[in-house]
Amino acid sequence: MDPVSLGLPHRDPFVFVDRVVELQPGEGARGEKVFSPDDPMFRGHFPGDPLVPGVILTEALAQVAGIAGGGDGRRFLLSAIRSMKFPSAARPEQIIDLQARRTGAMGGLWMFDVSARVGETVVAEGQVVLNEVTA
Repeated sequence: MDPVSLGLPHRDPFVFVDRVVELQPGEGARGEKVFSPDDPMFRGHFPGDPLVPGVILTEALAQVAGIAGGGDGRRFLLSAIRSMKFPSAARPEQIIDLQARRTGAMGGLWMFDVSARVGETVVAEGQVVLNEVTA
């Protein structure tokens, strides 16, 4: 499934989900991202040893969470990063599996546990909070 058609408000070059492979509106979502080795960010992060920046992985996970929350027509934006760890590295041309599961809500704030994996290896995990946009 195309993330933009599912309500993701971002557009190129800031869409960090290539496709949505699982969606349970209001509960969770799973997506994938493969970064091209020609992406300009790898010229500086890091020359000769390119790694996907943690902040980009965090944004990709927030986008998957937003798709999960917005799968029924709602729109969510990142409000807070409760925690985020990067126990291993992700590199260009690897398939990064992005997962978000809703763990709670309070008013318009929705909490998600998120994780990114390359194969069985966790490259990012944490919690994000999204705020529902109502107008």
